[in-house]
Amino acid sequence: MSEYDPQELESKWRSRWREQGRYEADAEGDAETTFVTVPYPYPSGGMHIGHARTYTVPDVYARYRRLQGDNVLFPIAWHVTGTPIIGAVERLKKGEEEQLDVLQNTYNVDDATLQDLETPMGYARHFIEEHYKKGMQDLGLSIDWRREFTTNDDRYSQFITWQYRTLKERGLLEKGLHPVKYCTNEDQPVTTHDILEGEEAEFQEYTLVEFGAEIDGAAVTVPMATLRPETVRGVTNAYIDPDAAYVVAEVDGKSWFVSAQAAEKLELQGRDVEVREEYDGEALVGETVRNPITAEDVLVLPAGFVDADNATGVVMSVPAHSPDDYLALQEAKADDARMEAYGIDPADVDAIEPVPILAIEGYGEIPAKTAVEDAGIESSEDPALKEVTQDLYNAEFNSGELLEEYGEFAGGVVRDVRDEFKAQYLGNGFDTMQEFSEEVVCRCGGDVEVAKQDTWFLRYNDADWKAKTHDAVSQLDAIPENTREQYDHTVDWLNEWPCIRNYGLGTRLPWDEDFVIEPLSDSTIYMAYYTIAHRIDDVPVEDLTHEFFDVLFYGADALEDPEAAPEQAVELHEEFEHWYPVDYRCSANDLVNNHLTFFLFHHAELFDPSNWPEGITVMGMGLLEGEKMSSSKGHVVLPGEAIERFGADTVRFFLMNSAEPWQDYDWRDDQVETTQDQLQRFWRRAQEILDDEAPDARPELAQADRWLLARLQETVETVTEAMEGFETRTASQAAFYNLEEDLRWYRRRRDLDAPGARWTQRRVLETRLKLLAPFTPFMANELHEALTSEPAENAGWPAVDDEFADESVLVEERLVEDLTADVNDIVDVTDTDPDTIRVYATADWKYDVLDAVRDVGPDIGQVMSEVMSDPELREKGNAVNDLVQDLVAFVRERDDDALDALEAVDERAVYEAAADFLAREFDADVEVYVEDGDDVVDPADKADRAQPYRPAVHIE
Repeated sequence: MSEYDPQELESKWRSRWREQGRYEADAEGDAETTFVTVPYPYPSGGMHIGHARTYTVPDVYARYRRLQGDNVLFPIAWHVTGTPIIGAVERLKKGEEEQLDVLQNTYNVDDATLQDLETPMGYARHFIEEHYKKGMQDLGLSIDWRREFTTNDDRYSQFITWQYRTLKERGLLEKGLHPVKYCTNEDQPVTTHDILEGEEAEFQEYTLVEFGAEIDGAAVTVPMATLRPETVRGVTNAYIDPDAAYVVAEVDGKSWFVSAQAAEKLELQGRDVEVREEYDGEALVGETVRNPITAEDVLVLPAGFVDADNATGVVMSVPAHSPDDYLALQEAKADDARMEAYGIDPADVDAIEPVPILAIEGYGEIPAKTAVEDAGIESSEDPALKEVTQDLYNAEFNSGELLEEYGEFAGGVVRDVRDEFKAQYLGNGFDTMQEFSEEVVCRCGGDVEVAKQDTWFLRYNDADWKAKTHDAVSQLDAIPENTREQYDHTVDWLNEWPCIRNYGLGTRLPWDEDFVIEPLSDSTIYMAYYTIAHRIDDVPVEDLTHEFFDVLFYGADALEDPEAAPEQAVELHEEFEHWYPVDYRCSANDLVNNHLTFFLFHHAELFDPSNWPEGITVMGMGLLEGEKMSSSKGHVVLPGEAIERFGADTVRFFLMNSAEPWQDYDWRDDQVETTQDQLQRFWRRAQEILDDEAPDARPELAQADRWLLARLQETVETVTEAMEGFETRTASQAAFYNLEEDLRWYRRRRDLDAPGARWTQRRVLETRLKLLAPFTPFMANELHEALTSEPAENAGWPAVDDEFADESVLVEERLVEDLTADVNDIVDVTDTDPDTIRVYATADWKYDVLDAVRDVGPDIGQVMSEVMSDPELREKGNAVNDLVQDLVAFVRERDDDALDALEAVDERAVYEAAADFLAREFDADVEVYVEDGDDVVDPADKADRAQPYRPAVHIE
């Protein structure tokens, strides 16, 4: 193909790969294995360009490992467990306008097809086949399609049944009360598809600090909710909404003053609640409440910002450590009229001062005061306040040290002592309640609250299980490395996890089939199922017993009588052992605190350490023209449309080159078009090389040839190192853009028709195509086959060729590049069209000074002492002093290898060899001298400005 037609080219290679079964991986041979996985899609809608990036990252790595000679398994399956697909079908059958709009206008479902989507699996199959699978194939993902399955398949359900029976036998499943999402309008638990707002809301356990008070002469407890119980010693006052509805209620036998909504929430959470009296919040305004930890009384102030629907509806104020509270207090002090209207003496408010409870570096004694003043925030309405508050909270959590008033906890960092401090006072001044991290609304319009219901849950709080999982984290290749502490943190805070739902698709709980195992809980070790998915269909479902899977995963010795092990299970065990463990799991960063940590928990418990996951790479979020992608709002780009417009190679290359996998990226049409133009230009350049007859044998190579080949070896090293760490942007940048810059320079330096140049360009192209093959497999394979008669993916990954890895030639060419840039700068500044360019290499004595700097080190005084001990150098006086200062900086900027390479260079010879090039470049005569040489011509007295590897230049 002489013209670049991505549609024709890509169709050709897709057909070829399919006919060859190119990416079907079998458990045979002695090659190293690589097993890479990515979360199986949930086909409740179509695939968009964000998904395309998610699946292309592991494909690039899989292709790289194949080029390295590995036997690579990259499978995919389909996650249909749960209720979202059922909900989508129900909304479709009801004819919901929004649902129809998304299906017809975003995902192009025609009217005739809509009826096929009116069953859950019909709906799922449509999006699997017409969107995800087609999109993945169009992208050229190197998937072994023999292994696909859905989580609703009978055999997969037997596998999940084995997992959950095993966990139950080991005491890691229990039944008991646990928080769930509960619609107060429909009076029933709800799941993801039922939620209109707050789908990502998390359960949060608030500490309730039980302040004492009197209402109508009776003693009551006023519980105030906080996520920072350690700040209780810093409470200076409280706030309440004077106009909201409150009650005094008996809560588990204690008389509590809380908002009316809080009383309902507490009852939902399994507390025994009986409302005794109803009040307005004003009943508590101006009263004092007693801190249960310090025994100090604090004043209750009126505040419109208090949300009676959040937690208990009464808020404690810690102005020393909460920027919100600090500003609210200042505003209360300035509002005498409001205080007096509620019968509060403004002097009592003025007397309230922040009480610090911890010290933190970088902030003053009152950290909240420092935070708002440094940010220039003067009003609680300032939108910047939220970020400033979060920054301070994070800083105090990670490095704030409690003051001496905290006794045994004094000097402790908040993150290390918070839980222990809280535990000490639970039941003795502290209580707890659950809330969501954000407002949650049901699709029926009802409020969704936290309720406690009897359910089965995974015991992620089990100490031994946590310890094993921490061990799994410690041996993990966490990419990027800073995610390791996120895994450890999640392991630490994870508690019981409810693992069942009342209805939905998926596997029934084996011992109680009224329930279904929920999506996150059935997707923890399915990677193990991939290893045998293409062969287990030969086993009747009724034969897939608990013992069968024991043998499959643990071997025949898992049975009391190994001779009784099913032969098929023994064979499948060998297949499993061939592929396991998972080398890399590629997944979204926001799954670290659930799916990915569950993945580690279950592997740590169910498999030996040798089969624990070896690596996890997380991925950032995708934006579209600067905004978050949203299928429900139609703000997406479909991969099929992008591929039809730009070609799969362009789509892949843009997605991989726009950011490292763990960073957020932004799909912008104009930038994708630019990428397409660049690949087209690359194709044309490659065609020129292909059309040019190559020498039969390697001819004599010029300096520029050797330099380009040396740069190629550096590129191979850079790309290889980057690929090992999933740094797809670094790798693609080096292989494509950086090497293109080198070629641009090479074309300026070299006669491209020379035999050495033709040979060099073909060599560089061949290697470059191998480096690009994981990113642009269609183009790279086509061009490499045209060049060498075999596709790039069959040619192997390039290694550094020591024959051409020449540091000296790199250094010499860098001198020429720098000199060219210096001349250009002078021409630009002086606006001169030079007739003559004079280049002055430095005098020998200046190299002696450089040697002294290297020997002595960066101490200028010591260097001067050493240099001045040489009589000849001492005679040069100030010139030596100035030079030493410059050379100290010069040495500091370079490592020893670079300096050694420079030391071996004959500067004048380098500049003389480049004189013809400079003459062509600037259309001028070029003269090269040594600054103190007998033949030097120096009409402008510039020669003595030369320094080692920094020639002086004069133009006229």
